[in-house]
Amino acid sequence: MKRKVIIFSGPTATGKTSLSIEAALLLQNSFIVNFDSLAFYKELSIGSARVQKEEMRGVDHYLVGSESIKEPVDAYQFTLLAENIIHQRSTDPFILVGGSGFYIRALLKGMYETPNTSDELRNEMDTLYKNEGIKPFIEFLQVNDPESLNTLHPNDHYRLIRAVEYFKTSGQKISESKKSMDQEDPFDFTQNRFPDWDILHIYLDIPKDEHFKMIQKRTQSMIDNGLVKELQDLLDRGFNGKERPLQSIGYKETQDFLNGELKSLEDLKERISISTRQLAKAQRTFFKKVKGRLQFNPLEDKSKILEAVKNFIA
Repeated sequence: MKRKVIIFSGPTATGKTSLSIEAALLLQNSFIVNFDSLAFYKELSIGSARVQKEEMRGVDHYLVGSESIKEPVDAYQFTLLAENIIHQRSTDPFILVGGSGFYIRALLKGMYETPNTSDELRNEMDTLYKNEGIKPFIEFLQVNDPESLNTLHPNDHYRLIRAVEYFKTSGQKISESKKSMDQEDPFDFTQNRFPDWDILHIYLDIPKDEHFKMIQKRTQSMIDNGLVKELQDLLDRGFNGKERPLQSIGYKETQDFLNGELKSLEDLKERISISTRQLAKAQRTFFKKVKGRLQFNPLEDKSKILEAVKNFIA
């Protein structure tokens, strides 16, 4: 029998967490693996809106508050961490939950591997990235492989770096490689690296007007629960605010508030809400391209979602 795997995806603030836990309770011996990129970090609780221990209802959660913002997790590192967890619990069904499309695609579809990359070059690239971020890699591709640059998202740091490594190693553009991966539909999640998985992909979305009200409500809750203090405490502990996770929505705007660029908590709420709405739009654009998903409105379709899970298990 194939291994039962459920994916809960969708824009931020659509109720993925609570529904995934209810689904996990229907699956015997199941566990949850997070693929929301901000929820990885132990230092970020309020602004990440990550699930808390008391909300887990006894369900094992992985990659939730497990990493440090001192060493940000990219899509490639996520695949290594997730596969290790999944292989350790080799027979148990599990649920993948999150809104970071590039991370779940990396896990299911795989990522570019540069052939015969030397340790020296890999270390050089890692050092450059740690010191200067993704900018020099983008500048390199603008000159040497603009075709790849045009097809890669600016947040897809792993593939941007691998494209540079590929060129430096082979002297060829990765965009011209004949890898079978390039010939596949990157959004067809039904064709993936795990033929022994039986996947139910549940995509959650809410009409935009209703969703924005939920975003505003959640943002207000973050501020009420101490978002500003959470960030100030991190800065007091020696973080400089330039760490990649602290440039994420919620924390970046809170830095603007602490720096005086935003004059009031109401301004902060408005800025975070608008930024979150823009993120949700990008997430919708990504996931609506994905094949093999079932779409539900969690405000109206909770019973249908749980029924779909029960039928899938049966």
